[in-house]
Amino acid sequence: MLFSSGLAVFAVFLDTTIGFVTFPAIGRTFHSVSPSTVSWVLNAYTLVFAALLIPAGRLADRVGRKKVFLAGVVVFTIGSMACGVAPNVGVLIATEMLEAVGAALLVPASLALVLQAFSRERLPVVVAIWGAISASAGAAGPTVGALLVGHLSWRWAFFINLPVGVLSFFLGRAVLPEGREANPGRLPDPFSVVLIAVGLATAAFAVVRTNEWGWADARTIGTFLGGVVLISVFVVRTRVVANPLLSLSMFANRDFAWANLAAFVFSIAFNAMFLGNVLFLTNVWRYSIVRAGLTISIGPSIVALTAPRFGKLAGRHGQRSLLIPGGLVYAAGAALLLARASAQPSFLSVYLPSMVCTALGVAMCFPQFSSAAVATLPPDQYGTGSAVVQAVRYFGGTFGVALVIAFTTGHFTVPHFHRVWILIIACGVCVSMLCSRLTRRHPASKGRKPMSASARS
Repeated sequence: MLFSSGLAVFAVFLDTTIGFVTFPAIGRTFHSVSPSTVSWVLNAYTLVFAALLIPAGRLADRVGRKKVFLAGVVVFTIGSMACGVAPNVGVLIATEMLEAVGAALLVPASLALVLQAFSRERLPVVVAIWGAISASAGAAGPTVGALLVGHLSWRWAFFINLPVGVLSFFLGRAVLPEGREANPGRLPDPFSVVLIAVGLATAAFAVVRTNEWGWADARTIGTFLGGVVLISVFVVRTRVVANPLLSLSMFANRDFAWANLAAFVFSIAFNAMFLGNVLFLTNVWRYSIVRAGLTISIGPSIVALTAPRFGKLAGRHGQRSLLIPGGLVYAAGAALLLARASAQPSFLSVYLPSMVCTALGVAMCFPQFSSAAVATLPPDQYGTGSAVVQAVRYFGGTFGVALVIAFTTGHFTVPHFHRVWILIIACGVCVSMLCSRLTRRHPASKGRKPMSASARS
């Protein structure tokens, strides 16, 4: 069951990490199009995925997590195939948006299916395994992308999703249990769906445009504030409508609120480290893209191996006991680069120790954010709660990428990367401080947690 729900998630995160590597090749294929236009191949996916996560999670809770998951697999696979045959940038951007719709449907539904199937005391372990699946995709993405670009074509980065999608769909139909709200009512308020989707997309649009507009530009500030206003209107409407998209009561849950805030900060550091490493290795140490991909894959490989073990520890001692030191361990990886990295390549004495620290920090933190956030939510809110966590992480990552670009564009020198590493250190320390607000240990039930009638059927 865990394999079935995680397989499609593997394809989604593999596709995301491959995108960073294949992006230059896409630009060469459509060389007559400006780089800013080609950048929307990535930006369009980011905007749609981030905007639809919460509505998709709520839909999964309402109409059925298995149904939404399988629908997401179909849409994602069709979108991937359409991306692979796109004749021009305009079509590629449109099909990337279709692919993002499928990803937004299946990711929160996948985690919700996992949450409903296991007892509360096992959640840290199974969520860590689920997180290790995405980490494995992160490990494979840079290498697979580099090999595809070097020996075939960037189009195969999309074509490889076909067998994964087909297997995930038919296996999911056979083994996944259905689950939904115990007492489903009317469909969520459609105007709320529009407000949150457009509001989040507008805020994300402002962030991804900072490379062209600048952070202090009136357009950036105005667009971001416009997104904040729409989100504020969504919050007000959620309080008064009878069928809200999102129950604001979950934010009164102490662990849900603090875990999401910590996940947002950690995601800034995570994406800053990932993109920063790609740029540093290729532009400062002059690694080839294949060598850089292989080098970067070491970290996610460590995460995939260690995350389940840390999940077991979290199951015994609580997520807080791992999250507080995890933030500091992650910060230590950036501190090593800040203290010792130079323009002279030094893999064994500089990069490898740093990567081990950051990988262990990710394994200690990322899966625990999800389990800490949803562990005390009622089962009816698993899909929505999972979607909120994913949306928060994605927006944090968007900020991380934008900051790295702002720090390094046109200035690929060691002093400019010092800013990236200082950002990561600050975020890691901040994560540890925020996680000190979590409860010391989540209460665990003695047996399997009750499921809704539809889930039992």
